Amino acid sequence: MNLILFLLRSASGMVVIAILTGFISGGSSASLIALITSASTRSPGSSNFLIAWAFIGLAIISLITSVISQVMLIRLSQNAVFQLRMRLSSQILNSELNHLERLGNARLLATLTEDIQAVANAVYIIPFLCIDLAMVIGCIIYITWLSWLVVLMVTALAVVAIGSCQWLLQQGEKYLALAREDEDLLFKYLRTITDGIKELKLHYQRRQSFKQRQFQVAAGSFKRHNTRGLTLFAMTNSWGRLIFFFAIGFVLFALPEFFAINPQTLTGYILTFTYLMLPMDNIISKLPQLSQASIALHKIESLGLSLSSRAETETVPPNAKLSWRCLELKKVIHTYHTDNEDSSFVLGPIDLTLYPQELVFIVGGNGSGKSSLLKVITGLYIPESGEIRLDGQLITDGNREWYRQHFSVVFADFYLFDELLGLDSVKTNLDQQAQEYLKLLKLQHKVSVENGKLSTTSLSQGQRKRLALLTAYLEDRPIYLFDEWAADQDPNFKELFYKELLPSLRDQGKTVIAITHDDRYFSGADRIIKLDYGKITT
Repeated sequence: MNLILFLLRSASGMVVIAILTGFISGGSSASLIALITSASTRSPGSSNFLIAWAFIGLAIISLITSVISQVMLIRLSQNAVFQLRMRLSSQILNSELNHLERLGNARLLATLTEDIQAVANAVYIIPFLCIDLAMVIGCIIYITWLSWLVVLMVTALAVVAIGSCQWLLQQGEKYLALAREDEDLLFKYLRTITDGIKELKLHYQRRQSFKQRQFQVAAGSFKRHNTRGLTLFAMTNSWGRLIFFFAIGFVLFALPEFFAINPQTLTGYILTFTYLMLPMDNIISKLPQLSQASIALHKIESLGLSLSSRAETETVPPNAKLSWRCLELKKVIHTYHTDNEDSSFVLGPIDLTLYPQELVFIVGGNGSGKSSLLKVITGLYIPESGEIRLDGQLITDGNREWYRQHFSVVFADFYLFDELLGLDSVKTNLDQQAQEYLKLLKLQHKVSVENGKLSTTSLSQGQRKRLALLTAYLEDRPIYLFDEWAADQDPNFKELFYKELLPSLRDQGKTVIAITHDDRYFSGADRIIKLDYGKITT
């Protein structure tokens, strides 16, 4: 039902037409049984001309409506899944960074991949289920026409079947839901394998401990719950078949003992029940996919509601000027929550004023809050209290996106895009300017730029950071921030960075803020801000 509602929200008119044509196709297929029964029991020598033409007509109707239903629903379902994927991706991109960090990458990736794929797989089978369901209804109508007593028997069997299968279905869905919860943890450990492969390969005991105590436990729990859920659904399928065989046996052996049934009617019963087995088997066999899709939709909607509650405004005023004179943080406090809900780190209260054409170093020990302060300054973290003002204008949800456009940042855990996205619209000679900066960063022999695409990003970490700096240069924002940028550079380039690149940016009118531990270069800063346990001490 959740899937039907999901499709109806996408395009209700097309869904109704597709489902109706599916039912017409299934009904036509079921009607063929009546014709086959009638033709097989006619007396020898009688004409089958009308029955033959009716058979051809129903077959053509069944074929055409089946194709229409499937094509419409397949296109509609793929469009609905596309919209779902785009909506969820947009919600993630528009949500607060702090909220995304608390949700965790594992949950976000599992939802974007496994959950959306589960919905896509289930939506794909809906047209076939509609046709199968229509066949079942058509066969039941035909049985009713043959004898209302048999319908009573079928109804009684259906009540028994539904009652006996309900518990199996509920338990199976419960285990599949537990398996889906296990999948979030499994994704976390899969990322550990890919991101931490070097550390795991270098430490045998750590690798064995990770495999046995974490990955194997999570994978085993997923396997156990998934196996139990699918086993219960398989038992439901087998039990349904048994009930159908019982119905056929009852009609064939028991019913003639109580009622006078002519051979034509008996043949119709047997053909109909035999024909019913295929669509019923199809419907029951698809129940695990439908349950998994229902669970996935619930996870997607739950995540969507969570993201929507922390959504940010995505608009930037047209032709917005990025010039500024003064940036002020007044009694700003931000609380950084860790994985342990009882533990948190408080940054602030922070009082800080920044000016154009200034080179500022932020120093302090590990865990003192330097990176958190950087994210607060750039508007990535929203403070719980205090004010951020740019030229006296208070930064709020309505103008935070505009405010962020003032900053170009290279984070310590930066992500390097292989294409200069978003720059081709503001740079007329993008490739030429990029090549000039590659020479400045001494990368011209390793990387080239063509049509805004980098020829490679498979470089050392220090060289990759230079490519990130290339992007920052091309962005040409008024305020630059670097988080331990020089940590991976060789001594020569480190000296070039502190003595030439940073002062050059300042001389161009930029404000440069650098988080650093390189005390030998502190003399080149206009100001040094020291953090200790989340507070500015000097």
